[in-house]
Amino acid sequence: MSTLIDRPTQGAPVTPKRSLRSRLTPNLETLPTLAAVVIFIGMVIYGEIAYGRIVQFSTISNLLINNSYLIILAVGLTFVILTGGVDLSVGAVIAISSLVGVMLANAGWNPGVVMVLMILIGSAFGIASGVLVQYFNVQPFIATLAMMFLARGLASMLSTTPERLDDDSPIRALSTEWKVVDGPKINDLITTPNVLIAALVVIVAFFVLHRTRLGRTVYAIGGSEQSALLMGLPVVRTKLLVYVISGTLAGLAAVVYTSKLGIAQNITGVGWELDAIAAVIIGGTLLTGGAGFVLGSVIGALVLGLMNVLITRDGSIPPEATTIITGGILLVFVLLQRLVVSRKRKT
Repeated sequence: MSTLIDRPTQGAPVTPKRSLRSRLTPNLETLPTLAAVVIFIGMVIYGEIAYGRIVQFSTISNLLINNSYLIILAVGLTFVILTGGVDLSVGAVIAISSLVGVMLANAGWNPGVVMVLMILIGSAFGIASGVLVQYFNVQPFIATLAMMFLARGLASMLSTTPERLDDDSPIRALSTEWKVVDGPKINDLITTPNVLIAALVVIVAFFVLHRTRLGRTVYAIGGSEQSALLMGLPVVRTKLLVYVISGTLAGLAAVVYTSKLGIAQNITGVGWELDAIAAVIIGGTLLTGGAGFVLGSVIGALVLGLMNVLITRDGSIPPEATTIITGGILLVFVLLQRLVVSRKRKT
């Protein structure tokens, strides 16, 4: 049955190709993303006025280095949410992937094999989620929640104490700092292989979503799955693939995070799926699917990262307030999305 659905029928209408310029032209769909950009710029201006030393190389470097894993997670979730789904398992996948990776690396396994295995663990959970959603008609929330409990339980069975990666492990090389610009005093522009990996993920995802049939199908499913089926688009394969992409990128995020911190434990990644979802929503991707941008999700992740920087600089705001502020920002963007959806229905 799925084969018949996946094969384009003769004479079926072709999905109209929207140019990148038309997608980026200000309209209702881009309004939440533009709002995220405005908020980010506003936070930068406020931070520079209130605390100083925000608009400088070192702050930019730390923002990108510290949030590389979150950017990768947000990119994966962008694919899923664009289809109208959700993936709650990514935080737990990072826990099981990082634990397996650290334990195998310390046991003497080849570092390259270990990193590939960490990524494949994420892919396996993504496949399981996709199969449950597409072939067993399980709601994405329930399917990925089950995978979250499974991954977290397996991680707890492996170890309930922190596992530390050997300092001389080649995996740690991914967090090696490279000086790009030698600024005055400590104001240097620094990058790491992890930042480059995150940038590569963003570039590839941007190309896939805006320049390939897979990307057009992802948007079409989010707009109307029934219409996508009638147009002969590979809905079944695509819905399965977006969860594989999300799981695979969660495994890659585990590699990035582990190389930076060098520690893995069963409670790693608790709540990170919510941070990634928040980044995607703040970045302008509609929860109902069909509209959103990878670059918007990157902006959303940087908004959350910069918020932590400003709270740390202030010193008087308790760390617990981060969750409250994030919730407030998220609420504003959800309401903005509701406004966008209601306006689209009227038009």
